[in-house]
Amino acid sequence: MTTLQHNIKKLYIFAFLKMTLFPMAVITLFWKDHIGLDLTEILVLQGLFSLANVLMEYPSGYVSDRLGYRAALTVASLFGIAGWSFYLVAESFAGALLAELLLGVCYAFISGSDSALLFETLQTDGREEHYARYDGRMTSWGQTGEAAGALFAGVMYAASPALPFALQIVIWVLALGICLRLREPPAEHGDIIRSHLREALGVCRYAWRENPAVRTTMMFGTLLGLASFYTVWMIQPFMQQCRVPLSWFGPVWAGANLTVAACSLASHRLQAAIGLRNMSLLFIGLIVVAYGGLGLTAGVGSFAFYYLLTAMRGLQGPMIRHRLQQASARRNRASIQSLHSLSFRLGFIVTGPLIGMVADKWGLDSAFLLLAGAFAVLLPPTAKKFLTRTAT
Repeated sequence: MTTLQHNIKKLYIFAFLKMTLFPMAVITLFWKDHIGLDLTEILVLQGLFSLANVLMEYPSGYVSDRLGYRAALTVASLFGIAGWSFYLVAESFAGALLAELLLGVCYAFISGSDSALLFETLQTDGREEHYARYDGRMTSWGQTGEAAGALFAGVMYAASPALPFALQIVIWVLALGICLRLREPPAEHGDIIRSHLREALGVCRYAWRENPAVRTTMMFGTLLGLASFYTVWMIQPFMQQCRVPLSWFGPVWAGANLTVAACSLASHRLQAAIGLRNMSLLFIGLIVVAYGGLGLTAGVGSFAFYYLLTAMRGLQGPMIRHRLQQASARRNRASIQSLHSLSFRLGFIVTGPLIGMVADKWGLDSAFLLLAGAFAVLLPPTAKKFLTRTAT
């Protein structure tokens, strides 16, 4: 095995570490009970996190393509250490916001860089056609890490609200060590770039105007991403409302992430078996049924509908990323992945606080039913455009 091929195992470990988020299974409770935020403020906080992510998303992807994926991931790790460190002293909305802004920059530098490095490593070895399989494995490692981090989150939080955040700093120190051991693949020797601004705008023009396959893939992927993201912040108060015991929160979160992991591993096989069209229809069905179930039931086990969304998340990720990788080149690979993430973040900035206000004013059930109806209307025509432009 060459030195470059060792990147694959290191990227798996990095994926595990970056997603080993000890606070995530209880962070909504931390915001509500320790800092005193309501659901509207929580989703505003996440909107501002997304804004920081958006402001750095495309610049970080462009920098990654120019300076190297290893450098971008190293910078991300340093911001991760800083962001979780600030949570140890956060006592207000402002303190939580500072931590979230730093973490927004952290994940902007990760976005696109890890998947682009994986693709370039496989391409160097002549195995790029197997990207979806390896991407699924990398996602699976990540979700297994999040499941491991969540398993005892409720117990740790009960012992000390600061404990999950302290352990998170250790995780990012380990991630930094992994990034420093990655190796950069050889770069293309293209034309000399005389204007980075013109080059960056050219990639945007290529993605959004000149290549319909990239544009429709990003549009469809953005809606699928949003569908799985709202409940990340709403499922914990929903479970609290349904009187789910606090000791269940960690295992429930772990189960959700293991569902993502298993479905990521199965994604390329399922697509080969049922085809792109049926995969797209499956995504729509899972989303509408999940939000309908969350809106119409309120029992201790109603959180199980959330698992339909995590299954969809695991299945769609490798598929969408592979389509975007195929339409990219070495000089714009991370940039296009970052544009996809930017589209998703902008969508959440616009809609997330509105969904939070609906939940605060009319209840979580109304918010879930509103989302079921909205996705039932928006997804079919978007999926049709995606299939028309990308199906082979």
